Formats: sequence, C-alpha cells, structure tokens
Amino acid sequence: MAKPATLGELKQSEWGAPERRRRTVKDEMRENLIGKLEAGETLFPGIVGYGDTVLPQLTNALLAKQHLILLGLRGQAKSRILRALADFLDPGMPAVAGCEINDNPFAPLCRACRVLIGERGDAAPVAWIPREARYVEKLATPDVTIADIIGDVDPIKAARGGLQLSDELTIHYGLLPRANRGIFALNELPDLAGKIQVGLFNILQEGDIQIKGYPIRLPLDLCVVFTANPEDYTARGKIITPLKDRIGSEIRTHYPVTRDLGMAITAQEAWTSRRAGDHVAIPPFIREIVEEIAFQARREQKVDRRSGVSQRLPIACMEVVVSNAERRALLHREDRVVPRPVDIYAALPAITGKMELEYEGELRGADVLGRDLIRAAVAQVFREYADGIDLQKTVDWFNQEGAVKLADSEASQAAMGRLKAVPHLAEGVAQLSRGKGVEPALWVSTAEFILEGLYAHQKISRSEERGYHGAPRPERTAMEGEPPDRGRERDPRRRRYN
Repeated sequence: MAKPATLGELKQSEWGAPERRRRTVKDEMRENLIGKLEAGETLFPGIVGYGDTVLPQLTNALLAKQHLILLGLRGQAKSRILRALADFLDPGMPAVAGCEINDNPFAPLCRACRVLIGERGDAAPVAWIPREARYVEKLATPDVTIADIIGDVDPIKAARGGLQLSDELTIHYGLLPRANRGIFALNELPDLAGKIQVGLFNILQEGDIQIKGYPIRLPLDLCVVFTANPEDYTARGKIITPLKDRIGSEIRTHYPVTRDLGMAITAQEAWTSRRAGDHVAIPPFIREIVEEIAFQARREQKVDRRSGVSQRLPIACMEVVVSNAERRALLHREDRVVPRPVDIYAALPAITGKMELEYEGELRGADVLGRDLIRAAVAQVFREYADGIDLQKTVDWFNQEGAVKLADSEASQAAMGRLKAVPHLAEGVAQLSRGKGVEPALWVSTAEFILEGLYAHQKISRSEERGYHGAPRPERTAMEGEPPDRGRERDPRRRRYN
C-alpha cells in the first residue's frame, strides 16, 4: 500500500487518528517494546551476559519513558546497546518534506514548516523518515561547541533571504534539533564542556534556547541517551548536577561474570573464519585460556582496575591466535588451521595494548606481565582439564634430563613426531581427548597444552635454549608464586602513581 504523500492523505490514514497525532517518540518506543515483549521477541539481539542485570533495567527505563545513561568501563557494549534502541522505533515516520528537524505535519515547530502548511494546507508534501535516520549519535569531545549541538545563526541564509539575523529562519540547526522525533545518543558525556551540558538540560526540560542572544522556543520531542565511564568523573570531567537530575535512569554495565559468557561474546565478535579452503578448528581449551587471560588481568594488582580490561582484549587476542595458526598452516600447506598454546604467546601485541598498568606493572614491563597473565590463565584452565589425569611419569622423564623443543612455525607432522618421543605424553593426550582419535594438528595442540600446563604449575621448566625440560628454574616471580586463581583485593592504602 502506498504511503500518504500529502498532509491531506495523511489525515485520512491511521496516522490521522488523534492518539497517533499526539504520540511522542517515547510513547512510540514504549508501544513497540510492549509488542516485542508480548510476542516473546529478543529485545537486544547480540547483547550477551546482561540478561539478568542490564537489560531488565533498560527495559524498565523505556517502559517508564525516561532519558537514561549507561555507566560502565570501556568495552562493555554501551554503544552497541544505544544503537539497538533504534529497533524500537517505527519502520517509517511521516514528517514535513524538506524539514531539517523532521517536523510533525500535525504540529510543526519551525517557522518554515508553519508557513508552508499555512500556505498549502492539505497539499503540503509529506516525507517518510526511516528508523535508521532517526538515530543520531555524537561522541563528546572538549572541542564540541553549542553550535554543534544546538545550532547557530547562518549569515548566508540571512543574506540570501534578506532577513534579520534575529529571524528564526536564519538558524542552522545542530545535531540535537536534527534528531527531533528520534533518539539522540551522546557518548562519553563527562568529556562535554559544562556550558554545553547546560544547553542540553535547558532544551530537554524547558524547551527553550538562546542563539547569539536571541531566545527561541523549541520544545523538541526526543529520547536522549548517554554513556559515561566512571573514571571520567574524576580523571577528565564530570556531569553537572542539574543534567544528572534530569536523566531518569542510571544503568551500570559490567564485564562478563563467568568465563562461559565471555567466551560466547568472543566467539560472536572475533573474526576467526578465514579464506575459503582453510577450515579453522579452535580447541576448547584455547578458547578458555584466551578468555581467562582477561579475567586474570581484571584481578591483577599491577593492572589499573579503574581503567578496566576491555572485552576487546580476548577478541583481539583470539583473532591474532588464529592468524598465527593460519600463517603456520599456509607455510606448510596444511588443510586445517588449529591454534596451539604457543600461538597465544604470539598474540602478546594484542594483549599488552589493552591494559593500563599501575606503577608496579610499568616497572615489570607490559610484555613480561602479559606472559605472566598467559601462564596464570593456562594454569587455571589446565587444572580444570587435567583433574584426575596422572602425568607424573611424563614429569619424571623431564626431571631425568629429558627435553623437547618446539617452534611456533613447526609443521604438525614434525611436531607430532617430536612430542610422541616424550614417554606417556600420548596417554595424557588420549585421556584429555577422551579416547577419541584426533588429527595431527589437534593432537599437537593438546600435547602442547599438557606441557604448557605442567610448566604453568611448575612441574617442569621451559627456556628458549632447551624448550621444555626438567631443570629447576633459578627464581620465581611474584606472579608465578601466586595460585592461578588468586583474587586478592587491592589495598586501598596503596598509592597510585600517575
């Protein structure tokens, strides 16, 4: 069915009903949300780990028709959640054709639309705005001006039309008015200058603004949503109290609370499907180790907890792990791309850049700390996998001057032959594989996982010269002396150095 193209046709359609004429954008989002709830639809597809925490609070705020702010550390899907709010808008919305602020044909705000409808009446043209065009997003930076957000006087408009600068028709509207009858999202709100925040709450609450000293009444129809990082309140800026008071709900986001939830997010977001012909098979223990690195980093005292450890860490790490395995498969023309524990160490560049270090961490060095985190993650995962598996005979062989050295670029067949020379290692692989036959690449990955797990638990040693061997190490680092599942809290009396 063709959509109405004029105001007269719109009056004769369902949009002409009194309740539709008066419906605000918050009413619209509430009605569509209720419809999704009654139909049992997934409200926020792709958002994992918030089903019992963030999403119910977000749903309540939308049902209450409130402005809201998402407060959380980096990498907690705040921006993705905001962009998903556009799904609660109608597929299309009628507006006065050519209007910069998507004016309602039944109650236009701007003077140009009022003049147009006054002159043409029911013949005034109507345009349909898709839902994606009704979502406007802006990253708050210190250089943002009131003209960017609210608007400014355009001298060119005044000159061309022969108008006074105080005339409403000379206004060049900013992002906020252009989001009228839609959603306006502002990321990193505390970075916005205080005077701009004043302009925001004034137009939200009272609906009036001043541009170049000229007062303008502009009661916009908006759903305004913000994001902020808790660190920003003290480190870079703050949210002014009157604006905070006008935000209906403050919803706190968080990192995945379990490793399984983190793995689900990483599996969804990480790019691991590579070129045609390469079949990527990621062993489950590799996925768990990569995810556990982030959990270890979030508990590590040498990492700045106030900055947080983004979920982008395991995502980026997994992509590089697969890339290193892909590079090895391409060099040896192997059909299967199977990551090994050594590939996780090759992904250090994707780990170190995702952490803000405390003073002690800076002294230790990002690379060394990253290796310690990998080893702690391996120890934790290996404890869960190797429970009940007897590997003492393998340990004894290493302690009797046995050694095996592997390279991350070594072909699977060659590495398998070298590893099978280690007594009783094959039995350990069979137990971890539950007696199922495995291909060479996966067999090597499992065997290396066992050796790396023994090393992480200090049963054997590893060095660049000899590889895995049984000689005791001369020293133990502070992290190596701690249990892999450590969870000590930071002493609040410790001073943080900037």
